[in-house]
Amino acid sequence: MRTILLAMVLAGAAMTASASESNKSLEEAFTAAQASKRGVTLYVNGQTVVGAITKIEPGKYVELRSQEFSKIVVRWESIDGVAIP
Repeated sequence: MRTILLAMVLAGAAMTASASESNKSLEEAFTAAQASKRGVTLYVNGQTVVGAITKIEPGKYVELRSQEFSKIVVRWESIDGVAIP
């Protein structure tokens, strides 16, 4: 029983470390794209969202604009992937 509990605690810690590393990677990618004024493609729940980043709130959301929409807000935890040309 103790072994199972220890394994669960270690798995939870590994997932937390992985999530914070993932958040940091996203933040760095978004900041670089915003600074270079390049568009990004976000992959969100099987859909693609294309636009230029206007605001970053790390861990909460990223705001974009596109030719079609003046404001697009995507929750951080909904982002599956990012493509930056």
